[in-house]
Amino acid sequence: MTADYVDHFAVSADIRGTAEQYARAMFGDVPSAAERFIWRGLLQLRLSSGASSQAVAGWRIAENSTSSIRLESRSHSLTVHLVVFAAAGEFELTTFVRYDRRFGKWAWEPLSAIHRRLAPSLLMGAISGTTAES
Repeated sequence: MTADYVDHFAVSADIRGTAEQYARAMFGDVPSAAERFIWRGLLQLRLSSGASSQAVAGWRIAENSTSSIRLESRSHSLTVHLVVFAAAGEFELTTFVRYDRRFGKWAWEPLSAIHRRLAPSLLMGAISGTTAES
Protein backbone atom coordinates (compact mmCIF):
# COMPACT_ATOMS: atom_id res chain seq x y z
CA MET A 1 0.00 0.00 0.00
CA THR A 2 1.36 3.38 -0.91
CA ALA A 3 0.10 6.10 1.39
CA ASP A 4 0.43 9.84 1.84
CA TYR A 5 -0.78 9.61 5.44
CA VAL A 6 -0.28 6.80 7.96
CA ASP A 7 -1.05 6.60 11.65
CA HIS A 8 -0.83 3.70 14.06
CA PHE A 9 -2.41 3.11 17.47
CA ALA A 10 -1.65 0.12 19.67
CA VAL A 11 -2.59 -1.10 23.13
CA SER A 12 -1.68 -4.22 25.05
CA ALA A 13 -4.76 -6.32 25.66
CA ASP A 14 -5.94 -9.79 26.53
CA ILE A 15 -7.14 -10.70 23.02
CA ARG A 16 -10.15 -13.01 23.10
CA GLY A 17 -11.45 -12.80 19.56
CA THR A 18 -10.60 -12.37 15.91
CA ALA A 19 -9.51 -9.14 14.28
CA GLU A 20 -12.88 -8.99 12.53
CA GLN A 21 -14.71 -9.21 15.86
CA TYR A 22 -12.63 -6.32 17.18
CA ALA A 23 -13.19 -4.29 13.98
CA ARG A 24 -16.95 -4.82 14.34
CA ALA A 25 -16.73 -3.86 18.02
CA MET A 26 -15.05 -0.58 16.99
CA PHE A 27 -17.20 0.36 14.00
CA GLY A 28 -20.30 -1.84 14.09
CA ASP A 29 -21.93 -3.69 11.22
CA VAL A 30 -23.37 -0.51 9.70
CA PRO A 31 -22.04 3.03 10.04
CA SER A 32 -23.62 5.32 12.62
CA ALA A 33 -25.12 8.65 11.54
CA ALA A 34 -21.92 10.46 12.57
CA GLU A 35 -19.75 7.98 10.67
CA ARG A 36 -21.95 8.33 7.56
CA PHE A 37 -21.64 12.13 7.81
CA ILE A 38 -17.84 11.98 7.97
CA TRP A 39 -17.17 9.01 5.69
CA ARG A 40 -19.84 9.52 3.01
CA GLY A 41 -20.52 13.24 3.40
CA LEU A 42 -17.18 14.89 4.08
CA LEU A 43 -14.77 12.31 2.64
CA GLN A 44 -17.20 11.04 -0.04
CA LEU A 45 -16.14 7.43 0.55
CA ARG A 46 -18.20 4.74 -1.13
CA LEU A 47 -19.68 2.47 1.54
CA SER A 48 -21.94 -0.52 1.13
CA SER A 49 -25.45 -0.32 2.54
CA GLY A 50 -26.75 -2.60 5.26
CA ALA A 51 -25.07 -5.28 7.34
CA SER A 52 -22.93 -7.72 5.39
CA SER A 53 -20.41 -10.47 6.00
CA GLN A 54 -18.35 -8.82 3.24
CA ALA A 55 -18.13 -5.43 4.98
CA VAL A 56 -17.63 -3.77 8.36
CA ALA A 57 -19.62 -0.55 8.83
CA GLY A 58 -19.90 -0.31 5.05
CA TRP A 59 -16.14 -0.73 4.47
CA ARG A 60 -15.29 -3.59 2.09
CA ILE A 61 -13.25 -6.37 3.66
CA ALA A 62 -10.20 -6.51 1.37
CA GLU A 63 -8.22 -9.09 3.42
CA ASN A 64 -9.17 -11.11 6.47
CA SER A 65 -7.40 -13.57 8.75
CA THR A 66 -7.81 -14.49 12.40
CA SER A 67 -5.27 -11.89 13.55
CA SER A 68 -5.76 -9.08 11.01
CA ILE A 69 -8.37 -7.52 8.78
CA ARG A 70 -7.93 -4.84 6.14
CA LEU A 71 -10.91 -2.66 5.35
CA GLU A 72 -10.92 -0.53 2.22
CA SER A 73 -12.97 2.35 0.86
CA ARG A 74 -12.45 4.81 -1.97
CA SER A 75 -13.81 8.09 -3.21
CA HIS A 76 -12.96 10.05 -6.33
CA SER A 77 -10.11 11.70 -4.39
CA LEU A 78 -9.03 9.23 -1.66
CA THR A 79 -8.24 5.59 -1.06
CA VAL A 80 -8.36 4.58 2.61
CA HIS A 81 -7.33 1.33 4.30
CA LEU A 82 -8.04 0.55 7.96
CA VAL A 83 -5.98 -2.38 9.26
CA VAL A 84 -6.94 -3.98 12.56
CA PHE A 85 -4.54 -6.42 14.21
CA ALA A 86 -5.61 -8.41 17.26
CA ALA A 87 -3.29 -11.15 18.53
CA ALA A 88 -0.45 -11.98 20.88
CA GLY A 89 -1.50 -9.47 23.52
CA GLU A 90 -1.63 -6.56 21.04
CA PHE A 91 -4.58 -4.68 19.58
CA GLU A 92 -3.73 -2.23 16.81
CA LEU A 93 -5.40 0.10 14.33
CA THR A 94 -3.40 1.47 11.42
CA THR A 95 -4.85 3.94 8.93
CA PHE A 96 -3.42 4.40 5.43
CA VAL A 97 -4.70 7.26 3.25
CA ARG A 98 -3.66 7.88 -0.33
CA TYR A 99 -4.56 11.18 -1.96
CA ASP A 100 -5.75 10.33 -5.46
CA ARG A 101 -6.61 13.98 -6.18
CA ARG A 102 -5.87 17.31 -4.54
CA PHE A 103 -9.30 17.41 -2.87
CA GLY A 104 -8.37 14.26 -0.92
CA LYS A 105 -5.59 16.01 0.95
CA TRP A 106 -7.75 19.07 1.49
CA ALA A 107 -10.57 16.92 2.94
CA TRP A 108 -8.47 14.52 5.04
CA GLU A 109 -5.96 16.86 6.70
CA PRO A 110 -8.43 18.62 9.06
CA LEU A 111 -10.34 15.38 9.73
CA SER A 112 -7.12 13.52 10.57
CA ALA A 113 -6.84 15.52 13.80
CA ILE A 114 -10.30 14.30 14.85
CA HIS A 115 -9.37 10.76 13.80
CA ARG A 116 -6.23 10.83 15.97
CA ARG A 117 -8.28 12.00 18.97
CA LEU A 118 -11.00 9.35 18.53
CA ALA A 119 -8.91 6.29 17.62
CA PRO A 120 -7.58 5.53 21.12
CA SER A 121 -11.10 5.55 22.59
CA LEU A 122 -12.31 3.29 19.75
CA LEU A 123 -9.61 0.78 20.65
CA MET A 124 -10.42 0.88 24.36
CA GLY A 125 -14.16 0.61 23.71
CA ALA A 126 -13.65 -2.42 21.47
CA ILE A 127 -11.51 -4.11 24.11
CA SER A 128 -14.19 -3.55 26.75
CA GLY A 129 -17.00 -4.68 24.44
CA THR A 130 -15.24 -7.77 23.11
CA THR A 131 -14.00 -8.84 26.53
CA ALA A 132 -17.52 -8.47 27.94
CA GLU A 133 -18.94 -10.66 25.13
CA SER A 134 -16.43 -13.49 25.73
